[in-house]
Amino acid sequence: MNRYPLWKYILIAVAILLGALFTAPNFFGQSPAVQVTSGKSTVKLTSDMTAKVGEVLTKAGIAYDGLSFDGTGTYASVRARFATPDIQFKAKSILEKGLNTNTEDPTYLVALNLQEDTPKWMQSLHALPMYLGLDLRGGVHFLMQVDTKAVLNKRIQGIQAAARASLRDKNVRHAGIDRVGDSIEIKFRDDATRQKAKDVLAGQISDLIFVDAGEGSELKTVVTLKPAALKQTIDDGVKQNISTLSKRVNELGVAEPIIQQQGPDRIVVQLPGVQDVARARAVIGRTATLEVRMVDDSITPGTELSAAIPYNSELFTVGKGVPVVLSKDVVLSGDYISSAVASFDQNQQAAVGIDLNGDGGRRMRDATRDRVGKRMAIVLFEKKGSPEVLSVATIQSELGSRFQITGMGNAENAAELALLLRSGALAAPMDVIEERTIGPALGAENISKGIHSTMYGFAAIAIFMIVYYMIFGFFSVLALAVNLLLLLALLSQMQVTLTLPGMAAIALALGMAIDSNVLINERVREELRAGASPQAAIAAGFERAWATIIDSNVTTLIVGVALWVFGSGPIRGFAVVHTLGILTSMFSAVFVSRGVVNLWYGRKKKLQSIAIGTVWVPGQK
Repeated sequence: MNRYPLWKYILIAVAILLGALFTAPNFFGQSPAVQVTSGKSTVKLTSDMTAKVGEVLTKAGIAYDGLSFDGTGTYASVRARFATPDIQFKAKSILEKGLNTNTEDPTYLVALNLQEDTPKWMQSLHALPMYLGLDLRGGVHFLMQVDTKAVLNKRIQGIQAAARASLRDKNVRHAGIDRVGDSIEIKFRDDATRQKAKDVLAGQISDLIFVDAGEGSELKTVVTLKPAALKQTIDDGVKQNISTLSKRVNELGVAEPIIQQQGPDRIVVQLPGVQDVARARAVIGRTATLEVRMVDDSITPGTELSAAIPYNSELFTVGKGVPVVLSKDVVLSGDYISSAVASFDQNQQAAVGIDLNGDGGRRMRDATRDRVGKRMAIVLFEKKGSPEVLSVATIQSELGSRFQITGMGNAENAAELALLLRSGALAAPMDVIEERTIGPALGAENISKGIHSTMYGFAAIAIFMIVYYMIFGFFSVLALAVNLLLLLALLSQMQVTLTLPGMAAIALALGMAIDSNVLINERVREELRAGASPQAAIAAGFERAWATIIDSNVTTLIVGVALWVFGSGPIRGFAVVHTLGILTSMFSAVFVSRGVVNLWYGRKKKLQSIAIGTVWVPGQK
C-alpha cells in the first residue's frame, strides 16, 4: 500500500544530487580578476586573446590562477583570476600597457572585476552561481525613455526624400510632395500619372499604403506606413539604441550589465559594481558620427604610407582595410543615413543596403557620378579615441539615395556593418527618467539580511513542525529543505539575476511550501480520527490532500504567471522566483515527502501507530 517502486527512489535521489550540484557554485565565493574587452567597434575578441593575455602576464612575472574566455561578438571578454587584490591592480596596469600600443586610445579595455571560484569541472557542466542584482551587489540603475517620435519622424523624412528622388529618376511629374503628420501627400494633375507614380513607389519602397483622394486636376495620393511597418520602425529604433548602449557599456568593464527593453519605448540599464554615476552617464550618453569619404587617388596602394600625406588628406590606421589615406572632404555624414539593412547583391553575396534622405542622395550622386571605379570609405568618429574605418568599397556605378556596399564576405559581416551604420549614434534621443545608485556596503547588508531572514524563517518552521507533528513534522522539514535546494538549483541553472524581491520570494516560497505538508498531515490525522489503520490513514491522507494542494497551488501559480507576463523589473523578478517556488514545492511536498514516509513506515506490515502528534478524537477527554 505504502511502497514506492525503485525507480521513484532513484528519481528522487537524482533530483537531490542535481540540486546539490547546481546549488553548490553559490558558496564558492569570488576572487580578484581583470576583464579584457574590445575598445573598438571593428575589433573582435577571439579565443586567441586568451593566450596573448597569458603571455603578457607571464612576461611581466605576474602569477595568475586561471584564464577564461567568455561570450561572443560584442560581449566577448577574457578574464584573468589572481590571488590578491594587490596582484590584480598590478596586472591591470601591465595589461593596459602590454595590449595597447597607444594607452591614450586603447584598442583593448582592461577593467577590475571579480571571478567566480567555481571549479572548472562544475563550469563545464554549466553549474554557475546566480547573478546578483544591483540591490545585492551595488551599482547604478538607469531607466531611459526613447523618443519614438524622433524615430518615426526620421523614417517618414527618409520615405519623403526617397519618393521625391525615385519619381525624379523615373521622370514622373508631380505637383508637390508634402508631409502631413505621419503621412505624405503627393499631388498630381491627372490620374494616369498618379497610377504610374504609385507603381514606381510600390516597386522601390516596400511597406507603404496608398490611398487616393482629390478630384479633377487636384488629385493626390496619401502615403502612409503599414501598421506592422510602423511598429517595426519603432522597435528597430529601440533595439538600435540598446545595441549602441551595449557597445558603450563595454568601456566601463561591467561583467554582467543588464540592458533590456521595458515596455515599447523604455530601456533599463543596470551596471552592477559601478559607483561612478557621472562617468556612467557620460559613456552612455556619448555621441558618435559617421562620415563617407573618398580614398585619395594620389597615393598608390601598396606604397610606403610614411611618405608625406597630401595636405587635404589624412592617414587612417584603425579599422578594416587600413592603412588607408582618405580625403578630408566629407561626402556626407551619418545624419543623411535613414536606414541600413543587411541584404544580398545580384550575385547572392552578402551586402548592406543603404537608404539616404533627399539631401544625402543628391550629395552622393554628385560625389560618385565621375568616380566610378574608385574607392570610398565609411568612417566612425567618436568624441573619444581615434576614428575607425568601417568599410572601404569600390564604386561600381553612380550612387543615389539607395545603394549597396558589397564585398562583405558573409552575412554576419553584413549584419554587423549594417548595425554599426545604424548604431554609430543613437537612433533617437533618450531621457533618463529614473536614476538610482546603490553602494556595495548596502548590497552586502541586503544579502546578509536576506539570508538571515530565510534561515530564521526556516528554523522557526522546522521547530513548529517537529513539535506539532513529531516524526511527520521532521519528514515535512526534510521535504522543505529539498524544496529550497531545488529552487536554488533552478535559479542558478537558469542564470536568473537574484534581487532583493527575489530573496523575499524565496522566503515566501518556504511558507507556502509548508502549507502542502500541513494539509497532508491534517488529512492523515483525520483518517486516524475516523478509525482508519495507520497504513490506510497514510495512503488516504496523501491521496485526498493532493486535490486540495493542486487547487491552491494552481490558483497561486496563475497569479505568479500574470505578474511575470505583465510585470517588469523587480515585480517580474519576484514572479519568476515565486512561480518556480510553487513548482518545486509541489514536487517536494508530495513526491519527496511521500517517498520518505513510505521508506520509513511502508516496510512495517503490522504498524500499530505513527508519530504524527496528538490525534484528537471527538468525545475523548
